[in-house]
Amino acid sequence: MNAPNPSLSAELGAMLHWWQLAGVDHDYTDDATDWLQDVAVADAGTNPAKRDGSAKTNAPRTPEVKSEKVVKRADLLGDSPPATLEEFRTWWLETPGLDTIGPRGRVAPRGLASPELMVLTIDPEQSDTDQLLGGVQGRLLSQMLRAMGIAEDATYFASALPRHTPMADTQSLASGGLDAVTLHHLKLVSPQKLVVFGSSILPLIGKDVSNSDKSLREINQDPRNVPLLMSEGLDSLMAMPRLKARFWRRWIEWSAE
Repeated sequence: MNAPNPSLSAELGAMLHWWQLAGVDHDYTDDATDWLQDVAVADAGTNPAKRDGSAKTNAPRTPEVKSEKVVKRADLLGDSPPATLEEFRTWWLETPGLDTIGPRGRVAPRGLASPELMVLTIDPEQSDTDQLLGGVQGRLLSQMLRAMGIAEDATYFASALPRHTPMADTQSLASGGLDAVTLHHLKLVSPQKLVVFGSSILPLIGKDVSNSDKSLREINQDPRNVPLLMSEGLDSLMAMPRLKARFWRRWIEWSAE
């Protein structure tokens, strides 16, 4: 029995039917097409005024160059900055110009001066009200401190921002003067060691991600430099267990130095 010999049109029809059944009903190309070209250019061939050059022709468009946002720096600490941690907590909760929202909803840092360890996060947890890091991130941190052998009453808990602020532009905030607030806070705390959770805090402590690794290992403070350990944010540590193992390796190496 001879095999059927379909015509070319039948083969093309079968192929198109197959693609339709697969849900493919669009044509794609690698070449760019200007679908949004000006009507004035599109109908130039049909408009006599445009053919003879009497009408104004469209010049090639020049891409717009967006100017960088200029942030005005403010002296947030003022002429009489807080001189003690107690004064700083009051100032942190009550100063109107610290952020655009105002005092409502801010969360104070907690702990005593000259602690064995200071922990700095970018902002409070979303559920924090009366206590900083009082939610799931705080419970993870408590477990980490136990594993490190550091008591919570020997730890100072702080945030670089006074309220929960998702996707904060810390570079702009630092340029606006908040970096001076963070460094002044650190000076008042005067910890033996500092652990920072979240690389976005770097501009607020006067650091740059592009700096050498050595420059990210300490904070210049008078009269001494404070050893610094950088880590991913607590939220990232919760979401990715491998980051917890990475932090533990960094902590062991850092503590041995």
